[in-house]
Amino acid sequence: MDIGSAALVAIDMQNGFVNHHSRHAVLAVSDLVAQWSAAGRPVIFTRYFNYPDSPFERFFQWSRLQEPPETDVIPELAEAALRAHAVVDKTGYTLLTPEAAELIRRAGWTDLVFCGIATESCVLKSAADAFEHGYAPWIVTDACASDAGPDAHDAGLLVARRLIGTRQLVTSDHVMSQLAAYAGPPVLE
Repeated sequence: MDIGSAALVAIDMQNGFVNHHSRHAVLAVSDLVAQWSAAGRPVIFTRYFNYPDSPFERFFQWSRLQEPPETDVIPELAEAALRAHAVVDKTGYTLLTPEAAELIRRAGWTDLVFCGIATESCVLKSAADAFEHGYAPWIVTDACASDAGPDAHDAGLLVARRLIGTRQLVTSDHVMSQLAAYAGPPVLE
């Protein structure tokens, strides 16, 4: 992982996606965002917005996340989102909207480190798209969850191993050690 050329991407940490299945990831994502920001590295948040007659409504009969408070970033991360390098609004699964692709290209990031909700959909699709666009995608496995439950989370990680490679799945501890190495040893006074 090249921390110096990486951005952390917090996927869809919105009220409408946090439930009893995914709430455990809130602390992990919050800690990761805080540490990443403290190291002076860029953070991107995504927000998903559903809309009337979307494919989600037509094919799933799913009409949630069309307006606040469901679409709002969760309170635990609202301040961090305001200070983020960017907030990417999207109406589909992937981070890689044309605007986000341009942002990543202009910034020169080579590595995209993904956390958030939901592992098997928006996190997985964003990581796979990053892979196909030539970026090094990383999924922080313990800072992801699925609002559909642990089986969906595990399925997402299984497919991710096949799509982006087993070594691209890392833990928060691994990311924190990479951040610490990037920052260098602490200065003793």
